[in-house]
Amino acid sequence: MAGRSAGPADRLVTIADELGRAVDRLSFAPPVTHVYNPLRYAWEPHRRYLERFGGAAGRTLLVGMNPGPFGMVQTGVPFGEVSMVRDWMGIRGAVARPRREHMSRPVLGFDCERSEVSGARLWGWAARRFGTADAFFERFLVLNYCPLAFLEESGRNRTPDKLPAAERAALYAACDPALRATIEALAPRAVVGVGGFATERARTATLGLDVPIGTILHPSPANPMANRDWEPTIERQLCELGAL
Repeated sequence: MAGRSAGPADRLVTIADELGRAVDRLSFAPPVTHVYNPLRYAWEPHRRYLERFGGAAGRTLLVGMNPGPFGMVQTGVPFGEVSMVRDWMGIRGAVARPRREHMSRPVLGFDCERSEVSGARLWGWAARRFGTADAFFERFLVLNYCPLAFLEESGRNRTPDKLPAAERAALYAACDPALRATIEALAPRAVVGVGGFATERARTATLGLDVPIGTILHPSPANPMANRDWEPTIERQLCELGAL
């Protein structure tokens, strides 16, 4: 009997697995002292996220930068604020520990009691706007460009764009093809970067592909504009892109 053909969700699982293994082989020098790869230690909930919500083509793909310390680092889900992943999406799964863990940034998985502000804003908006997770994911899918979180000795988060040029180049060499393969698998109606960095990487990864690229304001609390009126701003931006 012939096996069933792989659908978009199956392809996304394969891409994520290969990406997680590829970035696991990279090395990073100080000021980065700890690197967390939730595609390895939190693979179970990440795979369940892709299997449950990654199966439809033709949606708008929202692309974030990389995991936050109280979001995807804990749950394996992009912008994965614990309560939204567990209670709104209905996703759980085993979460192990990184190979080398920073004492001030422990991975507690779904027992983490800290809220990821960016994730609470993004998924909170989705819940208020669409009601159910299924209704949101009929129109959108959210993924991260880079699966790694970078910590300095102090515990401070370092974003990928702040890495030295050689480290960035090696990271992009793994992440760009993965994003392109994801876009080819999903055939999205548009790719929207959550913030300028993700938009830039999306433009690079989609060179030669006929897919519109846009951007929305990042929900980070470090962004004063996001603290003032993030939801009205991204509603307007998504409407201008034809995504709402």
